[in-house]
Amino acid sequence: MSETPNIPDPAIIPTFAKCRLAVIGDSMLDRFLWGKVDRISPEAPVPVVKLDRETRKLGGAANVAANIRALGAEVVLFGLNGNDEAGTWMNELLAERGIDSQGMVETKDRPTTIKTRIIAHHQQVVRTDREDDSPVADDYVDLLLKHLESMGPFDGYVLSDYGKGVLTDDALRRCIALAQAAGRPIIVDPKNGDYSQYKGVTSLTPNQKEAELACALAITNEASLTKAGTLLLERTAAEAVLITRGEHGMALFGKDGRQHHLPTEASHVFDVTGAGDTVIAVYTTALAAGADFALAASLANHAAGVAVREVGTVAVTAEQLRSALSEKES
Repeated sequence: MSETPNIPDPAIIPTFAKCRLAVIGDSMLDRFLWGKVDRISPEAPVPVVKLDRETRKLGGAANVAANIRALGAEVVLFGLNGNDEAGTWMNELLAERGIDSQGMVETKDRPTTIKTRIIAHHQQVVRTDREDDSPVADDYVDLLLKHLESMGPFDGYVLSDYGKGVLTDDALRRCIALAQAAGRPIIVDPKNGDYSQYKGVTSLTPNQKEAELACALAITNEASLTKAGTLLLERTAAEAVLITRGEHGMALFGKDGRQHHLPTEASHVFDVTGAGDTVIAVYTTALAAGADFALAASLANHAAGVAVREVGTVAVTAEQLRSALSEKES
């Protein structure tokens, strides 16, 4: 397996601003309750967290859109939002970040997906989830796809599948057909173990655990890693598969038989939350701007190294990405 250059050419980064992308999938809200622990509850052996502040961030597909927007590209988000307080917070955050939310469909019978994390002394104490992950009703899917078709075509398409019900089999087929008709790249961050449903996408960005589950094999060495990449290429007819591997970096497999290993660029890992969103955002935006798969993967690898330095979901900016590359050169 060959290694790609450690420092990709940053010349393509300014061209991101000329791109317009669509993100389709499971949007959610990440809520953080911050506090301190100084005693154990007398009612049960659990810590008592004295809260002093609250923060909210975009998560899931919405975080992918935030990352794309931070890179300077235009982005339209397509998904579902509940008619609830969390949905209001979601809309406010989308507006603050300049994300076009005209593709969002409001539902009255499903809550906005919200993950609440309680943090004490920079450590996560517990997380609560409020969600409905059943398949979305056909009427909502039809309305979402109607928005996608009427607002397109786009320079690139992202399918952000968190298994929360938006990307049904029908939605996937129709999204892929729209991207193919436009002749533009469509990239999926997959969650479901049956990757045959993604057949026809341009590329996939599973993490190692997801790739292992999809292929029913343990990735323990280069041979098993290559087997997994080859299997995923065959099952999806994709042009490339990018497997993210945490501290082991990334591995890129092309249908032309070329393989690239990208060692991790993370000097310090504080929180991996949302790192996959950063990867697919940079990877897809670079492809939409005309980069080949190797360059797009290398840029995404450096961006991921920036994202894991902070707590929670982070939208890596074009300037941060340029700075990260400059640090490597110096």
